[in-house]
Amino acid sequence: MAMNKLYERVAKQIAVQIDQGLYRPGDRLPGVRRLAQQFDVSISTIVQAQRLLEDDGLIEARPRSGYYVRVQLWPRPAQPVISRPTVRPVPVTGQELVLRLVQAANEPDCVQLGAAVPAPEFLPARAIQRALSAAARAGGEQLATYQFPPGSPELRRQIARRMLEAGCRVGPDEIVITSGCQEALVLALRAVANKGDVVAIESPSFYGLLQAIESLGMRALEIPTDPATGISVEALELALEKWPVKACVLTANFSNPLGSIMPPEKKQALVTLLASHEIPLIEDDIYGDLGFEDERPHALRAYDETGGVIYCASFSKTLSPGLRVGWILPGRWQEQIEYLKYVTSLAAPTLSQMAVAGFLHHGGYDRHLRQVRSAYARQVAVMTRAVSKYFPKGTRVTQPRGGFVIWLELPEAVDTLKLCQQALARNISIAPGSVFSAAGKYRNCLRLNCAQPWNDTLEKALITVGKMAELSAGLAT
Repeated sequence: MAMNKLYERVAKQIAVQIDQGLYRPGDRLPGVRRLAQQFDVSISTIVQAQRLLEDDGLIEARPRSGYYVRVQLWPRPAQPVISRPTVRPVPVTGQELVLRLVQAANEPDCVQLGAAVPAPEFLPARAIQRALSAAARAGGEQLATYQFPPGSPELRRQIARRMLEAGCRVGPDEIVITSGCQEALVLALRAVANKGDVVAIESPSFYGLLQAIESLGMRALEIPTDPATGISVEALELALEKWPVKACVLTANFSNPLGSIMPPEKKQALVTLLASHEIPLIEDDIYGDLGFEDERPHALRAYDETGGVIYCASFSKTLSPGLRVGWILPGRWQEQIEYLKYVTSLAAPTLSQMAVAGFLHHGGYDRHLRQVRSAYARQVAVMTRAVSKYFPKGTRVTQPRGGFVIWLELPEAVDTLKLCQQALARNISIAPGSVFSAAGKYRNCLRLNCAQPWNDTLEKALITVGKMAELSAGLAT
């Protein structure tokens, strides 16, 4: 559906509300006058939008009663099944393409569905500009100095307060500021493991983690992972009995690329299991603030009683990736990680730390989160519906409850590495499944970044990739 006319845009917004469950099957839509007020459009625009939604099969008219959401909506794609990697340590390979994917994020003519980077429309750019200006005016001589590890005292105080929402009672002195979450993960790995050591990870897993493991000369041990509830604790327990695992790294809240979230009892079981084996658990919680529901899920760190969980996060997915402000709770590796941070990069940027501290202090972060959570939920719903409409029959799609990425499992005949190269030639970036596996598995899978504004260009890009996938699968007519 092209989005050139006002009534079409209104129809799309109502469709998103239906996808999100605001209006459920059988519910009556508000009357035309109320909808006209809600969308600030004319009654005739609402009438045209309703007719379009009726043509699409989303709503139905009932005599002298109004419009209702149809009981039989578009069929949601099935979710992928639990992953079945070969559970043995392997060196990381096949990551050369990743740099091309992330570079595409800076190309203005490229439809950016590959790297998990939010479009500027989803970030509080003006508020950050004001925070940077305020910090520059108030910074004085501080701006000309390093904020040596552990980092800005005020920023660490603000982060410690926010950690309460994740179920973690920590003091500012337990926090070390880093240059983003990626650096936090690398520092954590360096603190607990050495070259040649085995690191247990989810499968599929974030390619930035795989690159970190590769750069440090370590080996990855992929563990079966459920797209809804995360890593299999049972499979991990069996692996620990067989292999000399030195660390486990995972994302319990809205993992990348699956979007899974571990239930509380599973988080507790995981932390207890690793503590019993005295194996450090490195937690990447970069998406923890981006749940679609009101209540923020607890971090794995909230279940830690021994100091064995190293917590990593950043503001790159919520405020601005360019600020390069992250943090780490090193647990019992505090002194070592502070030193590693110092010898690696001396300090995180001073102005960025001051700006983020001010933004948090004045409540801007919470206001932004309320808006962006619902925006990401809408985008995930719209993109999922588009995939079900334009991609090959039988395509499976994850159903994340937070974050902004979806994972697609296409028919076996589709090679998404080739699909990625074909898409790049058409200025469309997608992330092939093989870069999310140390052993290059998931060649018929791909990840899509949903944090892009819905428009004609985005829809046409999805149609193009869907058609190429159908050709690859031999399903085109």
